Amino acid sequence: MSDIALQCAQVSVTFGALRAIEDFSYTFETGRVYGLIGPNGAGKTTLLNVLSGNLPGHGGRILCHGADISRLRAHERARHGIGRSFQITKIFPEMTVLENLRIAAQISHSHLLPFWLAPRYDRRLASTIDAMLELTDLTAWRDTVAGTLSYGLQRALELGLTLLPDPRILLLDEPLAGVGHHEIAAATRLIRHAAAGRTVLLIEHNMDVIMTLSEHIVVLSNGRKVAEGPPAAIRDDATVRAVYLGEEVAA
Repeated sequence: MSDIALQCAQVSVTFGALRAIEDFSYTFETGRVYGLIGPNGAGKTTLLNVLSGNLPGHGGRILCHGADISRLRAHERARHGIGRSFQITKIFPEMTVLENLRIAAQISHSHLLPFWLAPRYDRRLASTIDAMLELTDLTAWRDTVAGTLSYGLQRALELGLTLLPDPRILLLDEPLAGVGHHEIAAATRLIRHAAAGRTVLLIEHNMDVIMTLSEHIVVLSNGRKVAEGPPAAIRDDATVRAVYLGEEVAA
């Protein structure tokens, strides 16, 4: 397997006269966690959208493990191993946790076995779901209606849904958004477990979390990459500290 998970070459996205992403070039290595930071409107979510295929690019190339995916749609990129979570929780709120996971597992794995092997498929499905319940610490809530869970547990469920197809590349857009302070530690542990063996691109406004989880950080501003480096270097960069991280890190 290539050591390069995603390679961007002069990727651009425009909305009319606005260049939301401008000539973004970067190589994301396999198995590393990358933090994406920058002020509101910097282009972070737009970048994840164009990488996942939820938004078409208007220039440049995107390679996924060596394959050109620039013109592929989101479901086609998912087959290349790209998984995507969103700022707003996307679950089935009227269904139980178990029902949510079963639907996602059936969609993700229904093509793996022919119909005459359905009993074996059902056993494999049940095992996969049980493993995901354990990973997300949701076993105790398996029969709970998802919409009644705390927001932190809903985010854990959404991450579980994203992980069921076993993506090689995980794009996480503010996975702690709306999570209560008392749930941040558990959510951070879950993200760390989910990142094991995967390439992760993480957008998160909680600087303590992103500095802890990330091996490398990319800073965006006005659609352009303006800085990159390990967390310590980014933390000590005077421009980044003043413009993007603010007094919380400066202190």
